[in-house]
Amino acid sequence: MEDLQLERHGLVVYTRDPSSYTPLLEPGSKTGAQSLLLGRDHARTHRSIAAFSPRDADQFVRYEEQMGRLAASLEPLLDNPPFNLHHLLASSGLRAKARELERARPLYRMASQLGPQLLQLYELLTAPTSRILDRWFESEPLKATLATDSVIGAMISPDTPGSGYVLLHHVMGGVNNIPGAWGFVHGGMGSVSKAIAESAQARGAKIFTDAPVSHIKVVNGKTEGVVLADGSEVDAPVVLSNATPKVTFENLLPPDSLPEDDFLASVRRIDYASPVTKINVAVSRLPNFLADPNPVSGDCPDHFHGTIHLNSDSCAMIDTAYRACQQGGYADRPVIEMTVPSSLDDSLAPKGAHVVQLFTQYTPKLLHGKRWTQEDKDRYTRTVFKCIDDYAPGFSASVVGSDVLTPQDLEETFGLTGGNIFHGGMSLDQLYFMRPTPEYCDYRSPIGGLYLCGSGAHPGGGVMGAPGRLCALEVLRDS
Repeated sequence: MEDLQLERHGLVVYTRDPSSYTPLLEPGSKTGAQSLLLGRDHARTHRSIAAFSPRDADQFVRYEEQMGRLAASLEPLLDNPPFNLHHLLASSGLRAKARELERARPLYRMASQLGPQLLQLYELLTAPTSRILDRWFESEPLKATLATDSVIGAMISPDTPGSGYVLLHHVMGGVNNIPGAWGFVHGGMGSVSKAIAESAQARGAKIFTDAPVSHIKVVNGKTEGVVLADGSEVDAPVVLSNATPKVTFENLLPPDSLPEDDFLASVRRIDYASPVTKINVAVSRLPNFLADPNPVSGDCPDHFHGTIHLNSDSCAMIDTAYRACQQGGYADRPVIEMTVPSSLDDSLAPKGAHVVQLFTQYTPKLLHGKRWTQEDKDRYTRTVFKCIDDYAPGFSASVVGSDVLTPQDLEETFGLTGGNIFHGGMSLDQLYFMRPTPEYCDYRSPIGGLYLCGSGAHPGGGVMGAPGRLCALEVLRDS
């Protein structure tokens, strides 16, 4: 954001606080607590958790401190390219080995900084989230709320080994100089692309839209530009692709451009499984949760500023939804993360009306082995809306319009292979020097001048621009 001066080009981000709100279908403790609210107001957060467990309220302070330390230690790895372990082990040249050892320096610094806490990081990277959270807490609403961050966008359960890293990935970074904070972008997420585009154009870049690429030109193992769908050609000695590895290396390269070697085999092994169905909704009024009714004044309560977790009353509910998807279908109570960006940005909807975004899982790319039909999507939407009605009666009646994107739609509409928002799973075997493949984890490829700059490269998915920035720096080094 600083390098591209995005604020100067119109990017405005509203900090979300409180960060999360979890209403319950039934009171979750002997005190009759009906909802859980987490945010930057530590006293308020402590009171909310203590309504379920005074012990957990005290533990949560220490938990956040530890997660903050671990995230801070990992963040430098997001700002540096990974060292290429394959080159380090396979190369016989001292210069190449020295370069890779130099690139390993951030990893060494991280280990030195953590000291004995390195073991805690290792456990977080390899253990199931449920085991980690069980050690810290006893109240199910708190554990389930935290567990959702470990599975969001991933075809895994809180009981899946390694799910802890996704939990950590979502607490790294921040907005408006607040570590770990999330935000809504003024005007919607398209404003991020608009600000980046204006920054590029201010520096002389030309942007072509409605110009799909047919294929990448390759001559004698090097790229010479791209050919568009209309037959026109753009000549260039360097091509950066932010499409997924599959689209880049399997779909856009001419046949036989890549040898049938380990690289292509590695690309084909990348796991793109995605559980996500996104539902965008326009409503005539705010949802009104039974757990915390809206004020008669009509003011928007601040629990709409964060992520609203539904069907996350317990980790068992999350796991049940995951298992239903593994059988080819979806559960009666899918996991729902609701956000209402218009609660902070009144430019998105008319006065009194709102935009509601539903990030739901778990849904398979193929429903019981078949493509989703419109009837299937309508039926799933009704299932989701019925669940919301259970928490906030009248929600379905307030819906003015909706748009449903299953994993199948996310792939076909946006080129997201498998519908995966991260351009590939964020499991330990597909991170750092394994992303996208061990041989080419440094943004380069077997085709000279062709680079991978999207989320399929290190450090993976998230609205952070890190893969593109790091790739651009590698291009400059090679120039």
